[in-house]
Formats: sequence, C-alpha cells, structure tokens
Amino acid sequence: EVEKIRIKITSLGLTESRITSDDTIQQLFVECRLNNFLAEETPLSLPKPTGGQRIHYNYSTVINVDKEDNHAEREYLKSILLKPDLPADSIKFTVVSDPPEDEQDLECEDIGFAYVSLKEIFQKQRDIIEQDIDVFDSQDASAVIGKLTVTVEALQALRSVHKECRNY
Repeated sequence: EVEKIRIKITSLGLTESRITSDDTIQQLFVECRLNNFLAEETPLSLPKPTGGQRIHYNYSTVINVDKEDNHAEREYLKSILLKPDLPADSIKFTVVSDPPEDEQDLECEDIGFAYVSLKEIFQKQRDIIEQDIDVFDSQDASAVIGKLTVTVEALQALRSVHKECRNY
C-alpha cells in the first residue's frame, strides 16, 4: 500500500499584476509546505515568465506518511480527517522571488501563495493531477497573480489513515 503523498510542481504562469511590472522581481522558485513538517523547494529558480508564457519546474517530491517512520505526519493527516474545522488542512505553495546574483543585499521575498486542500481531496475522493491552481498575491489575498500547475496525489494515503481513524 502506498503510504505517501506525491507532490509535483509543473509550471507557473503569471497574469498582469504588480509582480509582472516589478523589475526587482526577476527569478522565481516555489516552495511547498505541509503544516510544519516539511518544506521543500524547487532546486531551480527560473526567470520570471512574461506575457502569457509559463516557466517549467517539473519538480517532484514525496512525503512519506507510513506508520513506522512518519508518525507525526500521519497524526497530522488524521487530525485533518477527524477535525473538520482545522484551518491548516492544505498543502501550501509559496512563489518566492530570488534576488539576482548581483543584488545579494535583497532578501528572498514571498510574492504569492496557492493552496491544495487535503481534506477536499478526501471528500471528493480524487487526487489533483496537473491542475491549475490560483496563486494569490501575498500583499492582497483577494488578487490572483497567476496559475501554478501542480499534482498532489494523496488519496491513497488519506484513505489508509481514514481506515485507522475508524478504529478509534
């Protein structure tokens, strides 16, 4: 039985916004985070896409949630399924501006956030495969600044955790 969550960050496209017009934002990478257990980032930062183009990361990572070695992650998944009002039920993707080599005094800056709800994957009984999700502006959560194409395969792991919950 596959006790893992597979995450793939395929590509990113930006819509016209403060991000596209800001010349200090040149290189972008993407971080994905599961609660406080895991933060992974694309090894490459890529030049900011312009005018309807996309940048392709094709980056995959796997979060193991088996009982033996990854108890904390598993308990967290259980809590998502058992506590309907838990706010942190999503995998969070952060688009980060990587300062250019010659501007090392600039910090990495979070410019946008995107979310995939694990609870929703379980409710709909459907993984997210190569789906475009909205990236929201870090300075204005109602503004969409782009689309991130991601895959989150978590359904089998969630089903397995859910079986365990029923034994409580």
